[in-house]
Amino acid sequence: MTATTDRAVGVPLTARIERLPLRALAPLLLGILGPGFFVNFYDSFDINVSFIQTCGQLQAGCTPQNASSWLGLPVLLSLVGYTLGALVIAPQSDRFGRRATLLVTMLITSLGALGTLLAGNYETFVLARLLTGIGIGADLAVVNTYIGEVAPSRSRARYASATFVMSTLGALTATWLGLLLTTEPAPWPSGLPVALAGGAFDSGWRWMYAIAVLLGIGGFLLRLRLPESPRWLLGKGRGSDADAIVSRVEAQALRHGPLPEPAAGADEVVGGKQAHRELFGNPLYRRRAGLLLAIWFIGYITVYGFAAGFSVLLTGLGHPPAEAAMICAVGSLGFFTQGLVSARFSERLERRHWLPVAALVTVAGAAVVAAGGGSLTVAFIGAFLIFFGFNAWIPPTYALSAESFPTRARSTGFGLVDGIGHLGGGVGLLAIAPLIPHLNTLAALGLMSSFLIVAAILAQFTPRTRNRPLEEVSP
Repeated sequence: MTATTDRAVGVPLTARIERLPLRALAPLLLGILGPGFFVNFYDSFDINVSFIQTCGQLQAGCTPQNASSWLGLPVLLSLVGYTLGALVIAPQSDRFGRRATLLVTMLITSLGALGTLLAGNYETFVLARLLTGIGIGADLAVVNTYIGEVAPSRSRARYASATFVMSTLGALTATWLGLLLTTEPAPWPSGLPVALAGGAFDSGWRWMYAIAVLLGIGGFLLRLRLPESPRWLLGKGRGSDADAIVSRVEAQALRHGPLPEPAAGADEVVGGKQAHRELFGNPLYRRRAGLLLAIWFIGYITVYGFAAGFSVLLTGLGHPPAEAAMICAVGSLGFFTQGLVSARFSERLERRHWLPVAALVTVAGAAVVAAGGGSLTVAFIGAFLIFFGFNAWIPPTYALSAESFPTRARSTGFGLVDGIGHLGGGVGLLAIAPLIPHLNTLAALGLMSSFLIVAAILAQFTPRTRNRPLEEVSP
């Protein structure tokens, strides 16, 4: 079936999408979707430092020393929610559109944050984290699908990484706000001298979730301006609507200079099987889904062990709470730095080749922390490397997962592998966190890092996607 063409030049609309420059897509990806990334990762990381205070208020018998025993359930339920959102809600974008689904997911995330803000006991807090996870899981699947569909093949990973910079800012903000609002003042570098917790101020964790609600409302309002994915419209036979959107973006780009001539492009497949039938009935996509699911599940054990539990794990290893939070906060600077590096260099290597690099940096960071012998300076350096490493794993795996499935089932495929994969993070943390007090630092952090190595090895069996049109990678 022939794709809708630009009547003036007679070329497929997908070829016109491929020539769009950064200046034309930046307002869309960075200005509208970027803040959504910020919200998602703020909501993911706001539990890291603040949980010790939260647990102490909501659960009888919870102390900084045993908080790791209570951390696993809210993290696991959040990731169960993530899985439900990715499996149940994200696939609806293949049916009803990317834009409508992204509005729903941001609304769900905001309601989850509101429930967490108002939680009066540990059980309510856990259920609110479940709801937040549902929104985040669906949202990330659809956002990465959208980016993959509107970004040119020559720079899909770069666009994904550039947008991901906003997620690093969200994580950074959540971590440092947790340090400011939920830890007691302590002399630098063992803590933050201007921290506010202690005395009469013991509700800092609620302030963090109140901020999450406001951020979610802002993200929802921005998405009201988001156009539908032209590739999705083409797949639904709505060529004139897709043409109108691409023409509008081209017109904005032409204000800054001429556009390159469109290259020959593959026609977009219109219609097709129902998404789940496409994935499970096609041997190619069935194999890809199984492999990517294993990569996400195993890799997320490391990612969430550090992303959601690093501060609690350090406390379990003997660091005072304020000191553990400070190490985590300094480490989060590595997350932000990694986002900038990925945005600049992500297209230099094939997606799968970035994963061993990420694993090696993470393991090196764990070894540095363990070798520091209690030195905070060394711990800061090691934490920086850990956060840099495990987050360097995420953008290329996002890009690879979205590229590995066809437009007619892309959100469904991404949601399947990333959603179920997130259970690895919860199961791993639930199983590993109680062991931490019984391990030395090298054994604990080495164990947490080792899963990323296994995931990186499996990734070497994924397809080559760099600089290839989506219609060629996943016909």
